[in-house]
Amino acid sequence: MATPAHCFYCFESLAASYDGNDPISLAVVEELWERYEQFKKFASLRDEDESLLLERTEVSAVNTSGESAPGEHPQTIKLPTIDRLQTQAASDGSVSTTPSAMSNKSSSSIFSNATTSSSVSSQPDTPAERQNKLSEQKYPLFVTWNTLSKGGRKSLRGCIGTFEAQELSRGLKSYALTSAFDDTRFSPIPESLFPSLSCSLTLLGTFEPCTNALDWTLGVHGIRISFIHRGRRYGATYLPDVPVEQGWTKDETVKSLMHKAGWDAPAESHTRRFLRGSSSGEHTNSTKPWDQVSDFRTVKYQGLKSSASYAEWQSWRDWVLSQEDGSEQWLEPAA
Repeated sequence: MATPAHCFYCFESLAASYDGNDPISLAVVEELWERYEQFKKFASLRDEDESLLLERTEVSAVNTSGESAPGEHPQTIKLPTIDRLQTQAASDGSVSTTPSAMSNKSSSSIFSNATTSSSVSSQPDTPAERQNKLSEQKYPLFVTWNTLSKGGRKSLRGCIGTFEAQELSRGLKSYALTSAFDDTRFSPIPESLFPSLSCSLTLLGTFEPCTNALDWTLGVHGIRISFIHRGRRYGATYLPDVPVEQGWTKDETVKSLMHKAGWDAPAESHTRRFLRGSSSGEHTNSTKPWDQVSDFRTVKYQGLKSSASYAEWQSWRDWVLSQEDGSEQWLEPAA
């Protein structure tokens, strides 16, 4: 499944590229992210116990003279140690006591064509074992970069991916940089914009041919179209969340995709019948632009998405650099 660790790795890859270096490995990023998630869970449990202590102290029965009510005694609570928190978390199944046990759970069944690791080990994976598991994970994927304004407004800055299954570590690094620097709709992302970025990763699966161009569900499916226009084949895709974010209908989504692919004809009133798969014979005496479109194909697919902002990545990085167990040696301070 897609996780924030994958987005953090995209940030690491982009940051390293600005310095002309290679990023740390995805295996290391995942392990440190798992430790970070454990830390946040333990901190939350501690906060809960501290709140309970404060609450019980405040409600301890004290009469107006400042003495405890008859038969009652002020209560105190011993704050939990990390060991107890780990034991408690393990017993209720809320968090694992080892980094590897929090490794990516088995991906959704929609990714039956991808090899993933879903087993939970009682012992931490060695770096070699973790790397071997990662090398077995292959997905079609897309990496999206957005800029976030101070008011929280999100603007697309690059989105490129592939429908060919990629080894996860290699694919993330490659398309994190390709979408940042080679999306022809935008100029390359300069280092000055780095702190304003957010990253989204979508892992793709369950590819199905559609009976017509509207045979898919908004908010569930991404679609990929291809068609021949004036003897040339065109193609384009939108990820599952794009039409919903834009507020498009399915008709509007397909028409936008065709223009994205390079089709330059204006919208026509009869396009809905065409998209629903009506016979093109009804327009044989017409010179409408749609009559020049042939072999229209639509494929729908699903995706697992995760996102992270620069601030979230930086918080994780700051935590790693604050550790005294040697974790910080894996990271160099980011510019």
